[in-house]
Amino acid sequence: MNEPETKRKGLFGRFFGGKPQPAPAGTIGEAAQGAPGEIERAGGLTAPEAPPGAPLPASGEAGEAVEQPSQAPAQPISATAAAESQPQPKLTWFQRLKAGLGKTSGRLSEGITGLFTKRKLDAGTLEELEDLLIQSDLGIAMAARIADAIGKGRFEKGISPDEVRAILAGEVEKVLAPIAKPLAVDDGHKPHVIMMVGVNGSGKTTTIGKLAAKFKAEGKSVMLAAGDTFRAAAIDQLKVWGERTGTPVVSSAVGADSSGLAFDALKKAQAAGSDVLLLDTAGRLQNKQALMEELEKVTRVLKKIDPSAPHDVVLVLDATTGQNALQQVDVFGKRAGVTGLVMTKLDGTARGGILVAIGEKFKLPVHAIGIGEGVDDLQPFAAADFARAIAG
Repeated sequence: MNEPETKRKGLFGRFFGGKPQPAPAGTIGEAAQGAPGEIERAGGLTAPEAPPGAPLPASGEAGEAVEQPSQAPAQPISATAAAESQPQPKLTWFQRLKAGLGKTSGRLSEGITGLFTKRKLDAGTLEELEDLLIQSDLGIAMAARIADAIGKGRFEKGISPDEVRAILAGEVEKVLAPIAKPLAVDDGHKPHVIMMVGVNGSGKTTTIGKLAAKFKAEGKSVMLAAGDTFRAAAIDQLKVWGERTGTPVVSSAVGADSSGLAFDALKKAQAAGSDVLLLDTAGRLQNKQALMEELEKVTRVLKKIDPSAPHDVVLVLDATTGQNALQQVDVFGKRAGVTGLVMTKLDGTARGGILVAIGEKFKLPVHAIGIGEGVDDLQPFAAADFARAIAG
């Protein structure tokens, strides 16, 4: 076979899968013979150097040496990277609560350290402590109570910041322990009606979804009612929670009468034999007279079907509102007959002390607190844990 034919077959072989033609014995390849830059040396041959930027030869071409890419040595994994790749241990509820209340406790703890480090206790120190506690939203009455407990028998004596924090936690627990009560379902009611109320943006709808998930996990049958008929987004949000939890949702068109929706929902829950009916309501400011009257109407309509309904009226409070939460509890308590509280968004504020002020003043049950968006971030309220976490 002449030289042109050999080269032509080699070209077709490379494009259409034919086998490359072997070079004649004793040669590196005719194309390479006599090529500029070829270097002869004793004991063997070295492939000619390719000019800078030239493409690498294709694998399998006749007469061309193919160099296999060398594998880079495996880099050792640092101890830090190895630790980060390991699954992190799940935090306990108290650890998560303490982290969530970090903004509140951090402010208190730093203030206490500044006041009581290498300093004897006197009236001026206690007055500064009261100011710190009031600024942390624990309330005037609670601040005075804590200051009295710290000052008792300790004037002109040294007291460490840790001792102050321990006394603070003890006094807070004394106030909150009697009102820490889980949201219990009475099996004698079919369904047990829980009406959720609160101002705009407090987290009512999300809290309803989390409560539905928890009741379902306890084996209870639940129905949801989208009573916030003013906002399409609220209805859609509740439907999403219904899908997540496998819970039926009673809803109506946007702008429909909310009391009529509540009436229909209770009838359907009774017919279905549901254990729990969670009724959402529209967010409303406590100073809006017409909206508060509408809430009273919803209650009256429910009582036409079941005189004991609603069995719980839960006020959802946003911790970031601080002192305004006191007024919300006062007005909603009088107009809607609030029976218990849930406080949300404690992880996003330095004003978590407001829950202590509310507990001290109103003595209403605190059912649960929220420190995040997840279902597990809403937990039954435990006074001892909260007191320890807030004291730092």
